[in-house]
Amino acid sequence: MSRPVEAADVQSFYSLADADLSRVVCQGTACFAARHARLEEWQQAEGQMPRIYCLGKCYAAPATAADLSRPQIEVKSRSAVVLERIAAGGAHTLDAYVRRGGLTGLKQAMATGPEATIAQIEGSELRGRGGAGFQTGVKWRAAAATAVPTKYVVANLDEGDPGAYIDRFIAEDDPFALVEGMAIAAYAVGGARGYLYVRCEYPGAIARLKQALTEARSGRLLGTRVLDTDFSFDVELIVGAGSYECGEETSLLNSIEGRRPVARVRPPYVAECGLWGLPTIVNNAETLACVPWILRHGADAYAKLGIPGSRGTKILSLNSLFRRPGLYEVEFGISLREIVEDLGGGLARGKLRGLMVGGPLAGIVPPHLLDTRLGFAEMRAIGASVGHGGVIAFNERTTIPDLVEHVFSFGAQESCGQCTPCRLGTRRIEEIFAGVLRSGAGAAEATEWQEVVTALKLASLCGLGTGLAEFAESILRHYSQELRACFA
Repeated sequence: MSRPVEAADVQSFYSLADADLSRVVCQGTACFAARHARLEEWQQAEGQMPRIYCLGKCYAAPATAADLSRPQIEVKSRSAVVLERIAAGGAHTLDAYVRRGGLTGLKQAMATGPEATIAQIEGSELRGRGGAGFQTGVKWRAAAATAVPTKYVVANLDEGDPGAYIDRFIAEDDPFALVEGMAIAAYAVGGARGYLYVRCEYPGAIARLKQALTEARSGRLLGTRVLDTDFSFDVELIVGAGSYECGEETSLLNSIEGRRPVARVRPPYVAECGLWGLPTIVNNAETLACVPWILRHGADAYAKLGIPGSRGTKILSLNSLFRRPGLYEVEFGISLREIVEDLGGGLARGKLRGLMVGGPLAGIVPPHLLDTRLGFAEMRAIGASVGHGGVIAFNERTTIPDLVEHVFSFGAQESCGQCTPCRLGTRRIEEIFAGVLRSGAGAAEATEWQEVVTALKLASLCGLGTGLAEFAESILRHYSQELRACFA
C-alpha cells in the first residue's frame, strides 16, 4: 500500500526533517555523563537547535557528527551470534556475507517450512532485544495464525536509546543479516512486504542499507521468487525525521503509514492488527540479526547460551566513561560488576556513582547492586532493565538533580503528547529540578514531583511515560538521601 503525502500536522511532529546533521554535537545521556571531558563540545550541544539525542557514537562522547572513529568490538560469549562478522570487519557485500555463512538460515527455513521455522524461534527462547523483551516466537506465531492474504514485517532501527549503538553497526557492517532475518520472518508468517525504518541520525547506515537492498534484489534475496523459490518478499527503506517516540512500535507504524506518529492504544496488538490494520511483525535490528544464526545452528545451540529466562547473547554498548568503551557480545548471566570491571576496565575518570543499563527509560543501578546478573528477570527484580543494552556509567561529576533534570528534559522533548501525564508531567518535573539546580526547592515540590511520577506510571499510554516513572522510582529508592537534601 502506498504511503500518503504527509500533512503539515504530521511534518510538525518531527524535529530533524530539514536539519543539517553534518556538524551537530550530541546531547544524549551518554554525552551528558561525559560532558566534563570536553566542555566546549557540550556547550555547543546545549546551545544547538534542534536537539540531537544520539548519534550512535557514545563510545566517543561528547560525540560529534564529524567524528569517524570506531569503537572497540569484541566477542566475550562462547559463540558469536550478532558480532560474528562485525567483529571481523563486517560483510559489506552479498558475496562477502555468503562466504561467511550468510543465507544458510534462510535456505534452512525454506527447506523445513514455516511451521518448523517458527518452532525453531520458539525453541531458542529468543526475546526482543529492543527493550520489552517479548518472546519473538510468540509474536511470530500470532501473526502466522491470522488468515489474511497480506502481512508485513518491519525492522525497527529507530530505537534511539541514548547509550546504545549496536543497531548502527549492524546496519553499517552486517546489513544482509538484517535482510535475511526479515526474509525468514516473512517466510515464517506469510508476509510479502517489509519496511526497514532507520534513524536519520545514522547517515552511514542509511547509505549502506540502500546499497544492500539494491544488491539483495539483484542477488535474488529480495523480489519475486526469492532464491529461485515460489516465495516473494521485498523491503522498502524508510528514513526517520527525528523522533525518539518512533522507536515505540505503534508510533513507528503510524509513521510508516504517513500519519502523526503517536502511540496507539493496545489491544489490539500489532501481530494481529498493525500496518493498515493488517498483521505485522515488528522486531528490532539485534533481534532480527539473531534469527539467521538460530536457523543455521539450531534452536538448541542458541538456548544453551545464557541463563534460564534469558537465553542467548546480548550486545552491550559501553559509554566513554569506561577505560574500554565499545561493543561487547556477552551471554546473559554475566554480572554487572564483570561488565564494569572486566569488560569496561573500570572508569577512566572518577568514581562510579551509578549505572544506567538500557537507556534513560530504566532504573539506575547503584554500586552496591553490581553483583546482579544481566537477565530480564534479574534486572527487573532490582527495578532496572536489560533494555537496548546501552551501559552508561556516571561518576561524581553528575549529581542526582543534574541527572533527573536532564532525563526529564529529554522526556519532555520527545513526548508525543498523546497522553496528559507524559505531555505535561515530564515538563513539570524538568521545571522542578531546574529550580532545584538554581536555588533549591521545598517540601511542596518534593511531594508534587512524586505525585507526577505516580501518574506517569499508572496512566501513560506507552513505554516513554512508564519508563520515565521507573527511572524516577529508582532515584527515589537508591538516592533518597541526596534527594532529601535537594528539597530541604
